Amino acid sequence: MRYLVIDSASEACSVALVDAGEVVDSRHEVIGRGHAERLVPLIADLADGGRADAIMVGCGPGSFAGVRIGVAAARGLALGWQVPVQGFSTLSLVAASAADAIAAAGGALVVMEGGHGQWFVQPFAADLTPRAAIRSLLPAEAIRANDALIVGNRALPFVELRGTGDALSVLPDARAFLQLPADALFADPRPIYGREPDAKPMRTT
Repeated sequence: MRYLVIDSASEACSVALVDAGEVVDSRHEVIGRGHAERLVPLIADLADGGRADAIMVGCGPGSFAGVRIGVAAARGLALGWQVPVQGFSTLSLVAASAADAIAAAGGALVVMEGGHGQWFVQPFAADLTPRAAIRSLLPAEAIRANDALIVGNRALPFVELRGTGDALSVLPDARAFLQLPADALFADPRPIYGREPDAKPMRTT
């Protein structure tokens, strides 16, 4: 079965075609902004226009716009192609993108930009299974974690602020999909925002 893998939840816009345990084709661009304009052309540039038997999409947390763009594109293509679609956590893909280093270290803490002065953090075991839920924390609180290896786009600031540890700067890479544990996938993909919405509904009396 051929899978189209999509993640646009960070400054990277990453897509890959995976078939029979191998990456058939991929595109990976670090663009910061502009995912809405680049994602579909990147998919179209893949072999066979990115056509696949199933679609796998990173659901965040990460950039609010990037998460929504990726999930919407995946669901739209799945509907148009009449193929199934599943989701996975972008933080899991970050861990998978550093699988060898995490295995060697016996586990790691993934730390990604969360916006509003916070970081998304989640610890992973050596086999890439999460050791706890995703949290959105201020840096001063996040650095209380005692993991030696820190992975993600905020790894270096984390280690500099804490004063100890090894930083591995990593962005989610669709090609690392093959390293994800099977139970990392879930049906009915929807955005994972990682924290409560900034706007609260008005209370009615």
